[in-house]
Amino acid sequence: MGHGHDHGHRTAAAAHRGRLAIVLGLTLAVMVVQILGGLASGSLALLADAGHMAADSFGIVLALFAVWIAGRPSCAKRTFGFQRAEILAAACNALLLFGLCAYIAYEAVQRLFAPEPVVGPTVLAVAAVGLAVNIVGLFLLREGHSHSLNLRGAYLEVLSDTLSSLGVIAAGAIVWLTGWERADSLVSLGIAVFIVPRAWSLLREATHILLEATPRDMDLDEVRDHLLRQPGVLGVHDLHAWTITSGVPVMSAHVVVEDERLGDSGRMLDELHACLSGHFDVEHSTLQLEPAGHADHEGARHR
Repeated sequence: MGHGHDHGHRTAAAAHRGRLAIVLGLTLAVMVVQILGGLASGSLALLADAGHMAADSFGIVLALFAVWIAGRPSCAKRTFGFQRAEILAAACNALLLFGLCAYIAYEAVQRLFAPEPVVGPTVLAVAAVGLAVNIVGLFLLREGHSHSLNLRGAYLEVLSDTLSSLGVIAAGAIVWLTGWERADSLVSLGIAVFIVPRAWSLLREATHILLEATPRDMDLDEVRDHLLRQPGVLGVHDLHAWTITSGVPVMSAHVVVEDERLGDSGRMLDELHACLSGHFDVEHSTLQLEPAGHADHEGARHR
């Protein structure tokens, strides 16, 4: 028995689409400035930061595309619509960041052994512009990053770029004041090392959802115990919970109820659904009510 409620969802990222678009415009503008500044100054750190900005831009484009496609209506062949596209975009962001880290690390090691001239004041000025824009981007995305994995990916990219801009500023100052050009390569390597754990965290979360694992903040034993405490419930089996996209957990279960309650299945479903949505924030649940002994006919796959 399915529960008769409207399960239409607006994903968490969709509410912040305008802010994502603004951050994209700012990121593209700074990326162009950093490329020009990196070429003019000979700074690998600036070019690495520009590459990071390019990855940010592509990631935000993916995020915006995912928000758009996730908002498309469901159909008979895609009953949950395209909401999972947001998670695929987050996984692509993570893989893109890993590729960028490998390239930056390779170039940085090459320059450590063969330093190239770097113009410190230019590096310092361009990195300061990048820092200011990144701070604006963080402010725009800070509200939504805790509600959407897709937005969290964009937020983490901007955060890491903010910190890398600080590193580039430090490198520019060191080169300017001391002439030690290897500082630029070391900062570039540091940027790559800094990005890796964040990319890994994002990929791990995306994989967790794509594998339809139980949401990390949900304890199925606690859910089962709570359902068993509802009046008329004798048992719960075949209990599953997974996440469609950030902020959209779903659940299904077979619920064994007293025979006299089966005649009023509508009210029983209302009570169980209220239990799940009120205590576990599960708005979409599919529950099969069944009499005692019915589980014996379901086979081993429904335990």
